[in-house]
Amino acid sequence: MSNNEIPSVITTAHLLLRGLVPAFLGCSIGDVEGSGTTTTGGGKGGGAQASAFQMTYRKDLPKLGGRNGGYTGKLSWNLGKKWGTEHAAIHLPREDELTKEEFQLQVEELWINLERAANRLISANELTTKKYDYDDNEEEALRTFGKGIMDAGQSGARDKRIKKAEKAAKEGKDVVVAAVSAGASVGRLLSSETGDTFALALLHGTKLLPPSKLGAIKILRDNPRNESNVVCNKKKAEVTVKFSVVLPEGSGDDDDGSFVEAVVDAMELETPPSVEACTSKDVRIEEGKEYQRYLQGAAAEAKSANAAAEVAAASKSKPADAAADGSDEMVVTAFEVSGSIDYTKLIEKFGSKPLTPYLLRRLENVTVKRGTVPRLHRFLRREIFFSHRDIEKICELLEGWYGVDPPPVDGEGGGEEEEGTGQQQQQQQPTTPCPIYLYTGRGPSSAAMHLGHLVPFLFTAWLQKAFQCPLVIQMTDDEKFIFKGEYAGERAGDGTGAEPNRTGDNLDRFANLTTENAKDIVACEFLEDRTFLFSDLNYVGRMYPNIVRIWKAVTVNQVNGIFGFDGGSNIGKIAFPAVQAAPSFGSSFPNVLGGGGSDAATLACLIPCAIDQDPYFRLTRDIAHKLVPRHHPLQGKPALIHSKFFPPLQGAQGKMSSSDANSAIFLTDTPKDIERKIKTHAFSGGRDTKKLQEELGADLDVDVSYQWLRFFLEDDDELARIGREYGSGSGEFWSTGAVKGKLVQVLKDLVAEHQERRNKVTEEVVRKWMTERCIVTSA
Repeated sequence: MSNNEIPSVITTAHLLLRGLVPAFLGCSIGDVEGSGTTTTGGGKGGGAQASAFQMTYRKDLPKLGGRNGGYTGKLSWNLGKKWGTEHAAIHLPREDELTKEEFQLQVEELWINLERAANRLISANELTTKKYDYDDNEEEALRTFGKGIMDAGQSGARDKRIKKAEKAAKEGKDVVVAAVSAGASVGRLLSSETGDTFALALLHGTKLLPPSKLGAIKILRDNPRNESNVVCNKKKAEVTVKFSVVLPEGSGDDDDGSFVEAVVDAMELETPPSVEACTSKDVRIEEGKEYQRYLQGAAAEAKSANAAAEVAAASKSKPADAAADGSDEMVVTAFEVSGSIDYTKLIEKFGSKPLTPYLLRRLENVTVKRGTVPRLHRFLRREIFFSHRDIEKICELLEGWYGVDPPPVDGEGGGEEEEGTGQQQQQQQPTTPCPIYLYTGRGPSSAAMHLGHLVPFLFTAWLQKAFQCPLVIQMTDDEKFIFKGEYAGERAGDGTGAEPNRTGDNLDRFANLTTENAKDIVACEFLEDRTFLFSDLNYVGRMYPNIVRIWKAVTVNQVNGIFGFDGGSNIGKIAFPAVQAAPSFGSSFPNVLGGGGSDAATLACLIPCAIDQDPYFRLTRDIAHKLVPRHHPLQGKPALIHSKFFPPLQGAQGKMSSSDANSAIFLTDTPKDIERKIKTHAFSGGRDTKKLQEELGADLDVDVSYQWLRFFLEDDDELARIGREYGSGSGEFWSTGAVKGKLVQVLKDLVAEHQERRNKVTEEVVRKWMTERCIVTSA
């Protein structure tokens, strides 16, 4: 290969990116006005001309060699003013609206998706390559295809040639045609499926390959000043891409020697091609649409974070007697839940997504239809778990693990082929470890847990069985001490007695509560060989590297804004969100999740929790990419599935609390306690008289007994009958007393069964569950 000859891999990668970047951003591949192609003017996308192509391989190739990333190039697109909205459909991350870290995060997401799109096009062999040579006259190529095939460097060189020729003509000198126009080759990439033009450009070299011969493309972005970069402000919007071609296995360092047989031959153009498909202001590639959705989600999360900060500030400044004035204003923060809860508004404020019927079918497809559980959990069937972040990506991972397709969007799906015996289903089980793990937790603030605490553990136990996946359970004894701990000088040791050096605080109390609460958790029937239960006070050392990384990535202002802390908060409160975030990353459990053929650092995490815990993980998701390798399937972001609140006995608002014994049924309550509390304290939606009850029926939305049956009565048909009869004031369950009686029996059975299992859990059993060990096994 001569010094002046441009490598075919460079020419091909440049052509691919000339089509890909505009398709990704939603702009025209160039200003094709005045061309002979079948398009109207410059297309809806306007003229987003590529910059002069910088052939950086000339510097990088001698230093690195072809096998080590030396085949590089650099080009950019100027999208105009007004943050690029003049020419592009995607609204780029704006420097003036984001913090530096938020801007970098959103730009990194762009590079991840752009690189993924390039390599999908290469590996899937979705493009057909054509080359047209114009040996004698570049102007003929421009008349055929339009000026949009040129980048800014080529346009500038042409303008100089023309001016030079015009000057010579004025001076009466002979003008040679070659001085005005040079020979040219035009490259074109077409969709193999539709035949639509994907890329069309005046080539810098003469040799062109099918993109499938490239191997792979890397977007270089470690140094934004010299590599890939995004600038987006009111005056300028520009995307700069520096790429490197990764040569395929078996190729030599000299691409021409390796690819001589693959070079595309020139062909005659019979009719001017239509470029309508690639000149519109539309995002034309799936990865671009995914990035567009990501940006929209980031904007919604920012909006919800601001809303949460406002709520936290408002609740902080609210007078102590505000709750006593009868107000039912909704307040949902990480530390307070009160008022009448509107879950639709919560989704909008927090920026999460509703759990749709189609997502439930996808969950059913990777659980029930794989034979791991008989049916979807009642919490899913009844929309008690109602909101999520990235559940569709968890489903995608599990579908890939099982080797099954997602169900069709426009039907019930499944069909006869999904039915079968347990043996047939068992044959479909994968032999590799599950690609996800579950993470949940408990803050041990009282010795006895109540039914509200039980809800997430019941659902998590079902998820573990359904997915056959590992589970880590965090006991945040440190958090409870930080927020509720006390110090009394008289408790401190005086150098005598059994504990002469005792401190005056009650940290040990929360450590002891961890053991008691752990017994209740073990009794929830998790899979012992796939569950690791841990106390922060004991295990934090393993997580500390990730905690430090999170501290580095998050500012005090971010924490204060989300959680409402201020200068009067102890430093433990400000530091703790990082401790709760750390288990979201598999690398926090190198021994627990890193065995059995599993790579802990790339496992995806799913967190079932009540929606008031979402602020912790919004913060985590914002910085997650900094704690994982680039090939993490969710870029490190934990997926979440949110539950509604379990209402207190006194009314279906807010959530149950351990601080009011009469608002809750505890797992230590006797049958008499349960019956007394339900009959005495459970708020009724029934009417004041039998006549009114028979005429109007009960208000099921506020009736606590009926709402609790939605949580704990398994039989859907029986629940529907109770709701129908109680809501109409007719039948066996026409009255509040009948419905309360049914609930009492359901809860007596539930609590009795739990107590029987808990009585078998000794401290030795708890120690076994809390022993650090590998919990990764094949399905």
